[in-house]
Amino acid sequence: MIAVVNDKCIKCLECASMCPAGAFREDEKMVVIDPDLCIMCGVCIPDCQQGAITTDKDAEEKWIKYNSQIAPILPPCEI
Repeated sequence: MIAVVNDKCIKCLECASMCPAGAFREDEKMVVIDPDLCIMCGVCIPDCQQGAITTDKDAEEKWIKYNSQIAPILPPCEI
């Protein structure tokens, strides 16, 4: 299952530093996960202290769409 970031994200970048696939992208307010790069390892989910990352099975549809639409146009997280 692909990981999905929601609006609880405060852009602390802890999750991005743990991602073995480099799937995290960032904008000015939060990070998102590129579903094409996510390897479904799940490392980021328990690592998020804000509870901002869930699986696509548990995520709201609007956040699944947001991550998949915005991630391809954002730069990788600078960590």
